[in-house]
Amino acid sequence: MRTLYLDIFSGLSGDMFIGAMLDLGLELDDLERELAKLRVASYHLHASRAKRMEIEGTKFDVHLGHHQHELHDHHEHEHEHGHEHHHTHEHEHGHEHHHEHEHAHDHEHEHHHEHGRSYSDIRQLIADSRLSDWVKAKAAAVFHRIAMAEGKIHGRPAEEVHFHEVGAVDSIVDIVGACVALEFFGKPRVLASPLVDGTGWIDCAHGRFPIPAPATLEILAARGAPISQCSEPHELITPTGAALLAEFVETFGPMTDLTPERIGVGVGGRDNKTRPNVVRAILGQAAGSTTHDWEIDTVAVLETNLDDANPEWLGNFMDKAMAAGALDVCQTPALMKKNRPGILLTVLCALPEADKFCELMLRHTSAFGVRRTMAERRKLRRQFRTVTTPYGEVPVKIGLLDGKILQNAPEFESCKKLAEEKGVPLKTVYEAALAAVITGNIPSTE
Repeated sequence: MRTLYLDIFSGLSGDMFIGAMLDLGLELDDLERELAKLRVASYHLHASRAKRMEIEGTKFDVHLGHHQHELHDHHEHEHEHGHEHHHTHEHEHGHEHHHEHEHAHDHEHEHHHEHGRSYSDIRQLIADSRLSDWVKAKAAAVFHRIAMAEGKIHGRPAEEVHFHEVGAVDSIVDIVGACVALEFFGKPRVLASPLVDGTGWIDCAHGRFPIPAPATLEILAARGAPISQCSEPHELITPTGAALLAEFVETFGPMTDLTPERIGVGVGGRDNKTRPNVVRAILGQAAGSTTHDWEIDTVAVLETNLDDANPEWLGNFMDKAMAAGALDVCQTPALMKKNRPGILLTVLCALPEADKFCELMLRHTSAFGVRRTMAERRKLRRQFRTVTTPYGEVPVKIGLLDGKILQNAPEFESCKKLAEEKGVPLKTVYEAALAAVITGNIPSTE
């Protein structure tokens, strides 16, 4: 299986990640061409060879058109005075602004202007772009993690989190660029070494704060990712780096049975005291795995055994859980202690939402406790197409593996509606839709 392993012994920022991807073989021209689909102006990209403690790799920078003298490297303050930055700013209109403490400024900025971008603005910018659906979805998910963390820190809804204009451009380029890079390499499975941050302090809008930075810690806490600290007296993991790791990395741990094919090094701008300021990315094949193009993700599995639940309560809980965004909810008959018939109630959900659904289970069922585990899924790549039948058009969900259709499922409500309109049995419309797929009467989305 195609696997990308991130050796983050010296932390991670968005620009270091992209630097490593360029070092692995992503062409800067390809990255620029994809980012141009966002229609964000007044910046240009720069990649160069650089060394940290004699380790050479690629240094990636975003240069803003109207502030060419500022190298917004999202992690490393290259100036000798070691200027630290506020990562959020209280604006006069009361919004909290995400402006990561990752910019190499040589002066203080006043940020009382109105041309920042809110989280909802950035989300719409991504949605309106000509990027692939996968890049759009993943980039929006990474920004969502940052906005949720900043909103929690400052007691505001995620929709009200604002990104200062300079920080927003940097963040957009780093986050969308990271998603573009992963798509370029075939959407590999992503693994990483254990998380490690430095020690010391950062300056933020609320005074001096210990490392890890508040947003970084919130993002990793929501993911349930363990983190340790080392003796390096600097911030190593930025909020952007944390959000990328939280969204893409399946597991954190040592490299196991990976055959390296390419090795890339992303270089940061600061010279650390105890370790080279680089991230190492290893792209290869995991031993014993196949090279199928299925999708892989990790979800939370929540379970509880009930032998005293009112069936009406359980039905109500299932409705609430699905409405709240659960991936799946099911009830399985179980024989419990004292030979009592019972129910195994199971909820599948995204990892960051596990605690929310644990609380929902405890509040709306008779459960006294909930078991929580993580499960890795292998999923067919899905496409939604429309087939033509004698009764009308029917949307069909297609499941593909290695480019071949393995599963197809006509959309039930559409089949039901056509059956009622045409006065024919539901199964007749359903079978006609399946036949259209089998006979190849289905448009390609390629």
